[in-house]
Amino acid sequence: MITFKAPSNIALVKYWGKRKGQLPANPSISFALTNCYTETSVAYQKLNVPAKDFSFDFYLDNELKPDFRPKIETFFSRIEPYLDFLRDYHFTIHSHNSFPHSSGIASSASSMAALSVCLMQVAKEIGNTYTEDEFWQKASVLARLGSGSACRSVKGNVVVWGKHPDIEDSNDEYGILFPYPIHQIFTTYQDTILLIDRGKKQVSSSVGHDLMHGHPFAEARFAQANENINKLVRSFASGDVERFIEVVESEALTLHAMMQTSIPYFILMRPNTLEVIQRIWQYRKETNIPLCFTIDAGANVHLLYPKTSTTEVKWFIEEELAQFCEGRQYIHDEVATI
Repeated sequence: MITFKAPSNIALVKYWGKRKGQLPANPSISFALTNCYTETSVAYQKLNVPAKDFSFDFYLDNELKPDFRPKIETFFSRIEPYLDFLRDYHFTIHSHNSFPHSSGIASSASSMAALSVCLMQVAKEIGNTYTEDEFWQKASVLARLGSGSACRSVKGNVVVWGKHPDIEDSNDEYGILFPYPIHQIFTTYQDTILLIDRGKKQVSSSVGHDLMHGHPFAEARFAQANENINKLVRSFASGDVERFIEVVESEALTLHAMMQTSIPYFILMRPNTLEVIQRIWQYRKETNIPLCFTIDAGANVHLLYPKTSTTEVKWFIEEELAQFCEGRQYIHDEVATI
């Protein structure tokens, strides 16, 4: 039995829009989290005759989940050119998320990352050899083919995915560890996730990515993402929290602006999302505490802040923001120390 635990990640500069082969239209950068993760175990057994279709059973929290079969079959078919043994074995896959299922936190990144690393370990056990770098790079490639942002959950606490002209070794195929200095204040950054809406999204991320083809603001957006990564590089080096806040909040709002100006257009934020944003801005203005937000493709809000502000921010969440969460639910997390 092979087991691997992969973290969820939160993008600071967003990936939105993709090319053929799950390749990104723009580079992105993310924090890996600590408490939100997927732990996956894989057992494998050699078949007497290679399977016509992929042979596997998938369990979530020890419950057999046939509904997941199509997604995993699609994933296996995409990665078969990289792992040519997949039809030779029966796989028993057990997966567990540390965060509540259907909580509105996307688990595709962490789950695909965890499964990809397990399959790479299988490859090693049956005789394939890799250098350390080759192993993690290939695992990230596989994860990307399962869910684009999953390549940022394979290894590292701050990860860049997508070719950027000023970041050495950055590429579209796999995520890399952020290669430049990071000020201490960002290495212990906190992330509290407000569960505004735990329901299924009305429009999937895959559909949203496709709508960037022919989008009237696409090219300007892709250029903006590259420039915002440059700004983050400087902020990370200097510890400039004010510039960090400006980039991160702008990125979140731009992501949702792309959705609202595509054809067809759609809105994933909820009224409570906007109420929370307004209260964050007011709180920051009144207290000078550097609390900011980001939002992925959904309604839930990630609150980002230095560890030194934890006591004050937790009080603010409980007193003012929890009322806008479903069942007053939120999850405290922090940047991983991988």
